[in-house]
Amino acid sequence: MTRIHETLDRQAEAQGAAVAVIDTDGARFSYLSLKAASEEAVGLLLAEGVEPGDRLLILAENSAAAVAFIFAASRLGAWALPVNARLAAPEIDRILAFATPRAVVFTVGASPDAAAHAERLSAQPRDGGFGSVALATPYPSAPEPDDDVAVMLLTTGTTGQPKGVMLTHDNLRFAGQASAELRGMQPGDIVYGVLPMTHVFGLASMIMAATHAGATIKLEARFSPEALHRALTEGVTILPAVPQMHALLMQYTHARGHETLEGSALRYVSSGAAPLDPMWKRKAEAFYGIPLQNGYGMTESTAGICATVNPIGDPDISVGRPLPGVEVKIDETAVGGGEDVGEVLTRGPHVMKGYYRNPAETARTLDSDGWLHTGDLGRLDDQGRLHIVGRAKELIIRGGFNVYPQEVEAALNDHPAVVQAAVIGRSLEGGNEEVLAFVQIDAPGRIDEAGLKAHVSNLLSGYKRPERIVIAERLPAAATGKILKHKLISTFERELEAREESEVTSDSSG
Repeated sequence: MTRIHETLDRQAEAQGAAVAVIDTDGARFSYLSLKAASEEAVGLLLAEGVEPGDRLLILAENSAAAVAFIFAASRLGAWALPVNARLAAPEIDRILAFATPRAVVFTVGASPDAAAHAERLSAQPRDGGFGSVALATPYPSAPEPDDDVAVMLLTTGTTGQPKGVMLTHDNLRFAGQASAELRGMQPGDIVYGVLPMTHVFGLASMIMAATHAGATIKLEARFSPEALHRALTEGVTILPAVPQMHALLMQYTHARGHETLEGSALRYVSSGAAPLDPMWKRKAEAFYGIPLQNGYGMTESTAGICATVNPIGDPDISVGRPLPGVEVKIDETAVGGGEDVGEVLTRGPHVMKGYYRNPAETARTLDSDGWLHTGDLGRLDDQGRLHIVGRAKELIIRGGFNVYPQEVEAALNDHPAVVQAAVIGRSLEGGNEEVLAFVQIDAPGRIDEAGLKAHVSNLLSGYKRPERIVIAERLPAAATGKILKHKLISTFERELEAREESEVTSDSSG
C-alpha cells in the first residue's frame, strides 16, 4: 500500500459489513459503504475539476462526510486540508487565500458553522452516500507537483500567516499503524471520536489508527462530558483524549454522586496534547479503574513521537519511550544551567515533508540530517523515557532562575478542588518575568487565591510560586480541549487589572 485510502479498501475487502463509522447523528457506515461514499465523493470532485496535486479544503466538524472526503482526496491524488468549521470568517478567509484550494467542501449536515460559512461563500448543496455537504470553487488553483502529500494541516490560522504542515501518505500510514499497535486495537473495538479530525491527534490517532485496525469510530462533533459519559456506558472501548476532557468527565460524574466510572467496557484510555502530573494521574486511574497512558507528539511529527505502556498505579508521568522506528535526542544548548534539559529533537518516518511554500521556516525546523526541532524542552531519564518540561517559548526566567510552567501547574493541580490550571510568564521592566496562574475549580467558592497560594507554598520554591492566581469558571480552550495560553491575559484582563488597582490602593493606604 502507498496511499491512505488503500487502508480503507483493505478493510472493505476483509470485513466489508463491519461498522467503520457511527456518525454524529447515529447513522452507521460499514467499511463497504464508507468506501462507496468516498468513491462517490471522487465523482463529485472530478466534476468540479479537482486534479492530482490540487488542494481540497474540507471545512468540517467530525462527521462521516469529512472522513469520506479525506479518503476521496487520496483516491484523486489531491491534498486534503481539513479545517475546523468553528473558526471565524476572517480566519477562514486567510486560510483560503493562503491555500488557494481548487474546491472547498462544507460538512453542512453535521455542522451549523460549516453551513453558515457555506452560505457566506455561495457554496452549492450536494447530497450523496456521504451525507449532506456544500461545494464551492472560490479560487483559481494550480496543482502541486508533489504526489506523496496526503494531508496539509494548519498550525495557525487565528493570528498571522498560517503554516501548512505537509504530511505524506507514508507519515499517516505509519502513525495509524503505530497508534493501533500501541493500543492493541482490533476489529470490535469502538473508538470514541471527539478529538477534531482537523487536528493531527484526531486525524492520526483516531481516524487512521481505527481504519488500520478495522475498528469502529463513534464520532462526536463537539465535546460534552454528558455525551462522553453516556458513550462510555454504551460500549466504547478506547478513549483517546486530552487532560481537560478527563477532568470535566470526572467533575460531571462526581456531581452526580459517583466517585468512579461504572458500567464501562473501556479497556484503554490515553491522554495527550498536554502534560500530566502525578496526583492528577492517580485520580484519573482511580476513576477509570484502568491505567492512564500518556503520549507526546505534534502536528509536524504526525502526532506520535513517544508513548507509555504502563500498568495501573505506575508513578511514571513521562511521555514514554520513542515509538518503534522513531529517534529522539536532547539538544542541551537550548537551555543553560546544567539541568540536563534541552530542546527535543526527533527523526524518523513520522516527520513531516515540510511547510507549504515556506522553505525558510522548513529549514529552521528540519535540519540537514533530518532532525525535527520541536521547540519543546525535555530530558531523557536513565531508562530512555522522555520527560517534557515545557515549551522553549514558554520558559519563564524569574530572577535569573528557570521556571517551567508544567511544574507550577502540577502543584496547583495537586489541590483536590482544582479541575485544571495554566501558568504563563509576563514580562516586567528590567527583563524579569512574573509567574501568572489561571485555575478552574470544581465549585464556586471552594478555594480562593490565598488558599491556593498557601497550598503551593509547601510544594514549590519561592521563585516558582505565582504572584497572581486567577480563579475562573472555565479557561479558554481549543476544540481539542487544550488550553489556549496565548488568550489567557486577554480573557482575564479585567481580573488582572482589578488586582493591580487593589494593590496600588493598598500601597497608597500604607
